[in-house]
Amino acid sequence: MGTKNLARKPPTSMAMASTTLLLALALLASTVAALPSSDADVISRFQEYLRIDTAQPAPDYAAAVAFLRGQASEAGLEARTLELVAGKPLLVLQWPGRWPSLPSILLNSHTDVVPSEPHKWDHPPFSADLDEASGRIYARGSQDMKCVGMQYLEAIRRLRSAGYVPDRNIYITFVPDEEIGGHGGVEPFVSSKEFKDMNVGLVLDEGLASPGEEYRVFYAERSPWWLTIKAKGAPGHGAKLYDGSAMENLMKSVEAIRRFRTAQFDLVKSGEKAEGDVVSVNFAYLKAGTPTPMGFVMNLQPSEAEVGLDIRIPPSAHVEALEKRLVEEWAPPSRNLTFEFKQKMSVLDNFGKPAMTLADSTNPWWLLLEEAVKSAGGKLGKPEIFPASTDARYFRQLGLPAFGFSPMANTPILLHDHNEFLRKDEYLKGIGVYESIIRVLATHKDGAKDDESRAEL
Repeated sequence: MGTKNLARKPPTSMAMASTTLLLALALLASTVAALPSSDADVISRFQEYLRIDTAQPAPDYAAAVAFLRGQASEAGLEARTLELVAGKPLLVLQWPGRWPSLPSILLNSHTDVVPSEPHKWDHPPFSADLDEASGRIYARGSQDMKCVGMQYLEAIRRLRSAGYVPDRNIYITFVPDEEIGGHGGVEPFVSSKEFKDMNVGLVLDEGLASPGEEYRVFYAERSPWWLTIKAKGAPGHGAKLYDGSAMENLMKSVEAIRRFRTAQFDLVKSGEKAEGDVVSVNFAYLKAGTPTPMGFVMNLQPSEAEVGLDIRIPPSAHVEALEKRLVEEWAPPSRNLTFEFKQKMSVLDNFGKPAMTLADSTNPWWLLLEEAVKSAGGKLGKPEIFPASTDARYFRQLGLPAFGFSPMANTPILLHDHNEFLRKDEYLKGIGVYESIIRVLATHKDGAKDDESRAEL
C-alpha cells in the first residue's frame, strides 16, 4: 500500500482513543509534578537523601544518583548521567528555558561527604534524626552540602507548581568527589563537550553557614597548596649531640613555618583581615623515627624526617614572595631539605587574572543575586573569600562567574564536625530563598542597562 492511500485513510476509533489516553497521561504527569508539597513531605525527602551513605572513601554514588533521578522525574526535569571517570557518576538535570540561546544558570552541588566518627555523635551520622524539640536534623551532609542540592530541587518544584517557566535553561548538577579534590567530578566535567554545550553564564555552588542574621556569600576562594618537606641527616645514637640531624633540620623549618602561621593568624584575631584573606598554613602530619612492634626505637636518631603542610592561598596573595620563602626559609637545600607539591592550584584563571568573581555594581549577576535574596526576606553579608576550596574554583578558572552560597543563617558552622545539623525551619526558609534566586536569575530582562549587560545576561 502506498503512502498516498495511507494518508487518506481516516484514523480508527481505537487510534483516536489511544492518542487521547496518551495526552491525558502526559497531562496527568505534568500536573503531578507541579503539585505543591507539604513541609512534612519536603523534610522527609531531605532526610531520605541524608540517609544515603556517600562518605568517602567508599561513597554509595549509585544509590544517591538513583534517588536524585527519582526526584528529578517527580519535578519534571530532564536527566542524564555522565561517567567521565569510571565509577564516578555525575548527574545533570535540565529545566529547559523558553530562550535556550541565552547563557544558562548552573546550580552545582556535590553528592559525597566526609567520613565521620559515629561513636562521637549524639545521633548516628546517617540517621537524619529530627529532634522535635530543637528542630535540628542531625546528619553528615546536612550542612555540607546535601541541603543545598535538595533546596535546588524543592525550589524548582515550587516554581513549577506556580506555573513559572524560565527564560533561560537551568541546569542542576550533582557531582562526585568534591571532598577529595574534584578530580573525578568537576575537574574533567568542565573540559567536556557536554559542559561546553550547556553555555553556562553563571554558577552557584556551596557556601558556609552563618552564625548571624546575614547570609554569607563567597566570590573567590583560597587555592590549596599541599606539600611535603623532607629532611635528611646522618643517623646517630640517641645520646649523641651533633649538628645536622634530620630531625634538627626539619624542626628548624617547622619553627619558621609556625612563626609565619602565627603572624597570619594574628591578623585574623585582631579583625584586621578575614580568614579568607590571609595565607593559612597547618601541619597535616609529622613522620620520623624507626618503628618497632611496640612503638619506635628510642635510642636512634633517624636519618630522615618529613612534615606535611596544608597551605591555602587567597587570590590577593603575593605568590612569588611565598615561593621564595619556601625555598629560602622553609626548605633550604643547605639544610638537606627538599619539598614536593602534592597539589598546587593556581590563584589565577586561565586568562592570567585573579580567579575571582566581581561582587559589586559592575557585575549584573551580583545585582540580581542581591535583589533575589532581598526579595525573599534575607540579606547578604559582605562578600568573602572562601577559606577552603570548593568545586567553584574549576568554573572560575575558565573565567566564569561563580558564587558560593548556602542559605543557612543563625546556624553554627559544623561542616566536617561531629553532630553536624541543620534546623528544619532554616532548611525550609532556604528553599524560599532559592525559589527567589532561580526566578530572578532565570528571567531575562529586555530592558538591560546597556549592550554589555545584555551580552552578559
